Amino acid sequence: MRVLLTGATGVIGTELVRRLSTAGRYRDHTLVRVARRREDDALVRWRIGAEPPPTALGGRWDVIVHTAASTRWTLGRPEAVAANIEPLRAVLRLADRDTHLVHVSTAYVGGVRNPEDLRGAEFEGYRNGYEWSKAQCERIAREEHPGPLTLVRPPLVVGRRGSGEIARFSGPYTLLQALVSGLAAVVVGDPAGYAEISPVDEVADVIAAAALGPPPRHPRTEVVAGGPASLTLDALLDVVCTTLNECRTAQGVDPIERPPLVSGDTWDRFFLPLADQYLSPFQSQAVKLLAMFQSYTSMTQPFEPTRSVVDPAQVMAASVRYWAAQRPRLALARPERWTLLGVS
Repeated sequence: MRVLLTGATGVIGTELVRRLSTAGRYRDHTLVRVARRREDDALVRWRIGAEPPPTALGGRWDVIVHTAASTRWTLGRPEAVAANIEPLRAVLRLADRDTHLVHVSTAYVGGVRNPEDLRGAEFEGYRNGYEWSKAQCERIAREEHPGPLTLVRPPLVVGRRGSGEIARFSGPYTLLQALVSGLAAVVVGDPAGYAEISPVDEVADVIAAAALGPPPRHPRTEVVAGGPASLTLDALLDVVCTTLNECRTAQGVDPIERPPLVSGDTWDRFFLPLADQYLSPFQSQAVKLLAMFQSYTSMTQPFEPTRSVVDPAQVMAASVRYWAAQRPRLALARPERWTLLGVS
């Protein structure tokens, strides 16, 4: 059995390599890893969607696990097409009617969305270019792939359950750096809203089980989430600040203050105009980027998981501890207070 893994050096791809490579020792399958950058001799370099596939990817594939994607929330529509949609179409050209495509999407293409969070015509009602492109990819996979299909939808991905280890700090880790630097003077969102996270190892478990198991007869969707047991934004912020301060106290560093939570409506009406007027361009941009977390940590209803994430507080705490150990200068930094332009 030939298995192709795209995005093999990414957050989820790195975790998957361990499972699929180990399984290959005991099962009759060969794993071929693909990434944009060649980090070792066994990895196939391919800028998917921007250039033809290398000759090493010829022949038929039993399973294609497509994890390669840009997860930036600031993608414009043309960027999202080039980064996520065109690569999927390129991968589909390698598949046939017997190829099991396991496509990694995001849980946020489903669920209930607050109309006030939506971006309107540019992204057809989705929150940002990343989310819109993933919804389009699901549609394309269903309509154009003739073979077995499994869609895997994780929420915000953090480190492994036990150790907090993760290949790269992105997405929710932006909040950690903002808290210790002082940029997160406020956190925008609903304190009682649901904040869905999942450890990367459990996401990889679901994907690997799909890739190595029997192909589904009909398109299958796997949702990894906490559901009703997920953290609220208020609880998530408590876990993050408490764990960061435990790490800081152990090193003799003063704790950070927990920033206040501000509702999205209050932020948009009162704080955002003042931010544009009085903050430096850097501070203003940082605040706007943090505000993009609002729709991801303030959901009015949780997802309905097919794979439940239990005790997400423990997962988040482990992830914070690992980040602090790997980024000690950031984790132990002294927060810089904001200074307002034109105000003495």
